[in-house]
Order: sequence, then C-alpha cells, then structure tokens
Amino acid sequence: MDEPILNFEERSAINSGRWFSSLSPSLKHDILRCAYVRRCKDGDLIAARGDPPEEWIACAKGAVRVSSTSISGKQITLTYVEPGIWFGDVSIFDGDRRTHDAYAHGETTILAVAKADFKKILTVHTELYEALLRLNARRIRQLYGLVEDLNTLPLRARLAKQLVHLARSYGVPSLSDGDEIRIGLHLAQEELAQLLGASRQRVNQELKAMERENIIRIELGGLVIRDRAAMMRLIDADN
Repeated sequence: MDEPILNFEERSAINSGRWFSSLSPSLKHDILRCAYVRRCKDGDLIAARGDPPEEWIACAKGAVRVSSTSISGKQITLTYVEPGIWFGDVSIFDGDRRTHDAYAHGETTILAVAKADFKKILTVHTELYEALLRLNARRIRQLYGLVEDLNTLPLRARLAKQLVHLARSYGVPSLSDGDEIRIGLHLAQEELAQLLGASRQRVNQELKAMERENIIRIELGGLVIRDRAAMMRLIDADN
C-alpha cells in the first residue's frame, strides 16, 4: 500500500529541485497539499502513450524511464526523469494524449497532482503560468543542446557528458576512496547506448577505453567515475 506522505529523503528531493524551489511558499504549499504519493516497483507502468492526461507528476525517488516504441516493436529509452523533476504538464495544457510511455526504473516514488487540482492551482496562482513557461523553455534548450551534441560531438564526448550528468544526479561518494563517485542509477549498456543514439558495441568500446585510462571503473553494480577532471577534459576537448 502507498504511504500517504513523502519521507524525509523524498520531500528533500522535491523541495531542492531547481524549478520547484524557485516557486513562492504559498504556491509550493498548495501543490504539496493537493499531491498524493505513489510508490512503484521496478518496471511498473506510470503512464502509457495514448493515455489521456490525468496527472501532473514529479519524481521524488529513483527514476522514471521515458520511452517510445519503434515500428518493429522495440522499446527505446529516450531519457530518465530524476528526483525533483516535474513532467506531464504539456499534455494537461494542450489536452492531447500522452506521447510516450513512462516506467519506474528501480524502486521509485512519484508525487502526482490530479488534472482537476492542477487546473484549480492555476486559477489561484497565476504565478504558475510563468513558472511553467520557464520550465518548458529550459526543456527546449536542453533538447536543442542534445540535438547539437548528437550532430557535432564524437561519441566519447557525448558519453562523458552523460556520465557527468548521471553522477551529478545519482552520484554517491565511494566509501573506500573519497575522490571516486559511484553512479547510483544502474543502467544496462543498451540503455546507455539508446540515450546516446549509438550502438551498444560502440558504447562498450568507449567505456573499456575509459577504464583502461583509469577514468572510470566498470563494476557489476554499475559505473564508478575515478577521475572527474579527466572526464571533463574529454568534454572540453571537443567544445
């Protein structure tokens, strides 16, 4: 059974989110007052492509895998929504159906606001309109950046940028070496390759090369960044 409230870690993730933390105290209060908690197991479907927009959602713990299905029926991962990030507002605004599937990746907690409550909050807090414009402007900038990287950066630089992003969002300092950062989000190499628009084989080759250069360490439980400065140099070298 879902717990009725967020625990301390989950609440902290929501409150410290870059976008949510910029809202006024009264708006944040009304959003949280209307929101309800859903705790999901790995692989649980959160929202399906073609569904009517019924909820505005934030990730509070874990990750939400946003995916699409190719003509051949293969599921392709497009992005992972990290704790503190809100999504689903575009469909509520335009009234169209959801464009992608969303699944829990690992043990995941989401915070959801029903469509009717979302609309009520908008009528009370006109501030939310401008805030959502800023949120979607940021998404567009990120999308343009991804497209630019795909067309201008070699795979190694794109991989380094993705690993730095994952370390920023899911990094856990190593207990044995304080300079090392373990990426807490476990991704199969196929999933990582899909995020980069590359084949699993090519991504595997680049990861092995980074490991030989002592930039990362590949473990059964995921990846460890051993030398962040070297990782940043891989990115800067191609910018």
